[in-house]
Amino acid sequence: MKRPRNVKIVATLGPASSTYEMIRALHEAGADVFRLNMSHGDHADIRARHEIIRKVEKDCGTPIGILADLQGPKLRVGVFKNKEEELIPGKMFRLDLDEAEGDVNRVRLPHKEIFDALEPGASLLVNDGKIRLKVIDCGATFANCEIIVGGIISNRKGVNVPDVVLPLAALSDKDRKDLEFVCELGIDWLALSFVQRQADVNEARMLAKGRAAILSKIEKPAAVKAFDEILAASDGIMVARGDLGVELPVQNVPPIQKQLVRKCRAAAKPVIVATQMLESMIESPVPTRAEVSDVATAIYEGADAIMLSAESAAGSYPIEAVQTMNNVAREVESDPTYREVIESSRRADRKTVADGIVAAAREIAETTNVKAIACFSQSGKTASLVARERPRVPILALTSVEKTARQLALTWGTTCVIIGPVDRFKMAVVAAIGAARSEMGATEQDMIVVTAGVPFNTPGSTNILRVAPCAERLIFSSDPD
Repeated sequence: MKRPRNVKIVATLGPASSTYEMIRALHEAGADVFRLNMSHGDHADIRARHEIIRKVEKDCGTPIGILADLQGPKLRVGVFKNKEEELIPGKMFRLDLDEAEGDVNRVRLPHKEIFDALEPGASLLVNDGKIRLKVIDCGATFANCEIIVGGIISNRKGVNVPDVVLPLAALSDKDRKDLEFVCELGIDWLALSFVQRQADVNEARMLAKGRAAILSKIEKPAAVKAFDEILAASDGIMVARGDLGVELPVQNVPPIQKQLVRKCRAAAKPVIVATQMLESMIESPVPTRAEVSDVATAIYEGADAIMLSAESAAGSYPIEAVQTMNNVAREVESDPTYREVIESSRRADRKTVADGIVAAAREIAETTNVKAIACFSQSGKTASLVARERPRVPILALTSVEKTARQLALTWGTTCVIIGPVDRFKMAVVAAIGAARSEMGATEQDMIVVTAGVPFNTPGSTNILRVAPCAERLIFSSDPD
């Protein structure tokens, strides 16, 4: 199913989107990848949604990606004797390990790792940054803080520590169990929360054992600082603007988003822009103009995918939210300015034969009447390299590996087709023509660019390019292979 747009849409499933009918409707409305949020729902719920997605995939005949999003360690205060208290700016408030119920002067923070990392002057943010504390004095079991921004604090509110790298692993005990469960289930992408360093990604990859591609969520200042190393270790990136906007000044987030998207594009790794994209559509059938502009900005930047969270998981208008994203994407991508922005931000950092082949494929496609670029890709790398070029013609990714096709559902501009194994270039060209006819509506008068690697079925071996007419008889009569 060739989408009438290049950017992909990720839709989170939840209570509002758990039936076969709804999940199929979301896919038909434009969702290319479904996100399973491990913070909500037990393993039985996750298994049921996974099974429905695979049934929709089979019934629609289209590879669908499944992304499992691990919760990550959650830092929260304890409970209060009166359930909540009001903190007054200028006064002092203590966080400690004492198990006694909290009051207006103190509360338990059951995370010794935070106290080990804190230093005087560090900031602590409570309840999504609504309350801001400044550490005045601290030790191994406590932190005496000045209340900079006050407000109501209540039981088990979340705590963010933006100024320090916490000595916490990105994977909690729950995450490890969830990781094993979803990898055995057969998900395609594993989203890793609370990433602070490259080692966090390496640990997740070791545990996944090749069963899923690793996508790192950038939601902490430490991850922004170590982004180049994290990107190198990851298969993809999510710009998780929610927590990022809590731990950093909100005005910092837009330029960071642009920088991260460009770096991901240069590395030929898919990048999702996420969080609060159409937030008002949780309760309204129509988004705000600002939200539409936000979605459009991510598309103009060249993001591979844009994501819905609560809008599709728990909102009243999940289908309308997907349709809105689809409509915005189609409108933006038809704007001549879109092409100007995309092409002016293309970075030519080509070092390998494969880099040269895909660059040549794009240039040929843009200077001749070519219907599509067809690339054979066992691991997905070649298709990702073609997508990095952001060509003006569709990308047809052909693979005999089902998981590769599903993972490429997250990659910009790719239409994935699962084919049988091929061992000769002539067979590859014929298969590409067949796919171009069925998926792109190509006729005998059209041409396609075909890229592949010889010998076949060797990941990363892209070394051949051919402009092929979509008339099979011409290929059989003229192909020297």
